Amino acid sequence: MKKAIFLAISLFFALCLLFLFFYYTLFYENVKKESFIFIKKNSSYQQVLDSLIEKDVLTNTRTFKLAAKIKKYPTHIRHGNYLIKKGEGNLSIIRKLMRGQHYPVKFTFNNIRTKEGFVKKLENKFLFTADEFLALLNDSTFLAGYDLTVDNSVSFLIPNTYEIYYDISATEFFDKMYSYYQAFWNSSRLKLASEIGLSPTEVVTLASIVEEENFRENEKAIIAGLYINRLQKGMKLQADPTIKFALGDFTLQRILHEHLTVESPYNTYLYEGLPPGPIRIPAISTVDSVLHYRKHNFLYMCAKEDFSGSHHFTANANEHYFNAARYQRALKKKLKK
Repeated sequence: MKKAIFLAISLFFALCLLFLFFYYTLFYENVKKESFIFIKKNSSYQQVLDSLIEKDVLTNTRTFKLAAKIKKYPTHIRHGNYLIKKGEGNLSIIRKLMRGQHYPVKFTFNNIRTKEGFVKKLENKFLFTADEFLALLNDSTFLAGYDLTVDNSVSFLIPNTYEIYYDISATEFFDKMYSYYQAFWNSSRLKLASEIGLSPTEVVTLASIVEEENFRENEKAIIAGLYINRLQKGMKLQADPTIKFALGDFTLQRILHEHLTVESPYNTYLYEGLPPGPIRIPAISTVDSVLHYRKHNFLYMCAKEDFSGSHHFTANANEHYFNAARYQRALKKKLKK
């Protein structure tokens, strides 16, 4: 009888010790500090361990290894950028790592000029890197499948706020954004573009110039109409913003004669027609201002001498030269102060 009681007590204590062992291994806090752990695609279990060790996240690496083995984590590695919180236990960490990351991220972009400016918006937003997406924007073979070129590859990006899953790849992100572009270019907009004689990409390119000329809504449709008039007459656009883009300097306050000689397909003082691609990523409202351009006979524009940001518009070259001289006098007077 005593022997049976002794065995029962021994078994009880053994079970308690076993329970405590598993509790300590699985549940007891094992994170000394909060940290992000980035797991790349096709990472090995050892690479995950190396990341945890390198960032000095775990209090006890041995118990994590044991817990990982119990939960069969080494054969269920999922990529992602995981936030490991201070005080978490091994089971919590492993469940998080095995669950993966599939949650929507709000992604907003607007008022962007260049590819580089756009990809900066992607940094630390998604699982893919900004450089991966930039590589797609510069891959002529890849872009050909979307009827895009390296020069106009940003023309399919429509500024807005989107919800996109975090663990999307760079190619999947491209496809997602392209699907929004296709939805934007509905039958109504395509019809308007066709009536102007421009493709969607060309409309975006013209809209980018219009937006650089003046971001104000009240003049966009007028400026769009002016450039469409020039295109239809076979005149060079002679748009100063294209010179800034060609020179890679958007800070230029004055476009001088020496600037107009820069050799670039974006120099609309040298070459007729539209440049090979947009000089910024225009807003939806600007694209629509081109599609709904104001019909008039203006061929020239000049900034007003009051520096309000508004313009004088005219169909007469002599009037334009008069307006330009008036602006130059005002500018010289302002610079002397």
